[in-house]
Amino acid sequence: MPSSRRSSRRPYGTQHVPVDVERALGGVRHLSADDGEWTVRTVRGGDKTFRCPGCQQEIPPGTAHVVAWARDAIGGETAGLDARRHWHSSCWERRSRLR
Repeated sequence: MPSSRRSSRRPYGTQHVPVDVERALGGVRHLSADDGEWTVRTVRGGDKTFRCPGCQQEIPPGTAHVVAWARDAIGGETAGLDARRHWHSSCWERRSRLR
């Protein structure tokens, strides 16, 4: 009877691939910052134009950006669409300096 351990081994020469936690969570991460608790998701961009609250410029369709909403918003984790804001990735990263 063959050993069951043998089937669980990786083939020779293959490396362990670490788990991409952000990808496993669907791109959603929780962030605690000076300006509150946030739920943040990186998106590739769709077919709509959004206005960034950081710079007040448009985010054109198809542009990768960040969608963020306060975790204390009504609905918490699954807050309504009204609570979500679309930010340029760079504006989101420097939002504490924009205030």
